[in-house]
Amino acid sequence: LDIALAHGLAIAVMVSATGAISGGHLNPAVTFGLLVGGQINLRRSAAYWVAQLAGAVVAAGLLVVLGGGKGVEIVAAGTPDLAADVSRVRGILIEAVLTFFLVFVVYGTAVDARAPKIGGLAIGLTVALDILAGGPLTGGAMNPARAFGPAFASMHWNHQLGYWIGPLLGGALAGLIYGRFLIREEK
Repeated sequence: LDIALAHGLAIAVMVSATGAISGGHLNPAVTFGLLVGGQINLRRSAAYWVAQLAGAVVAAGLLVVLGGGKGVEIVAAGTPDLAADVSRVRGILIEAVLTFFLVFVVYGTAVDARAPKIGGLAIGLTVALDILAGGPLTGGAMNPARAFGPAFASMHWNHQLGYWIGPLLGGALAGLIYGRFLIREEK
């Protein structure tokens, strides 16, 4: 519960704080979902992806330094990994479902002009709920940058490809459904 709430509250605060600057793009899968849904162009998406991955690497590197002699071990322990009884395919599917919910909520609370102005809070709560549901199975990453930064800093690369495929699939599906069929432009 504490891990889920810590992540969810941090995302709620940071999405709210960066919403006016970048639309709160902290996750390559969310950016990809918005690209698929026609809400952002490829050039801006690529710039966000570079910033998201660089930010994840810098943050994880800072944690290694702050952790002193155990820094790499601490960061490795915080790197998402599959539970022993979760196959790679099942892990990808779980991450895809979790990320679908996240990107769908992003659309429904922050992107759609009809959305209530609670985007950051709803997005953070979705992250917390997804971690409560999927954390014991996959770590509940829902974010390629969240998996990549700590993996890079600790060289703990277990199942890294799944933390890209699942979230990107889930984000794309949510972007396709909401961005192409459910969103309404203000007239």
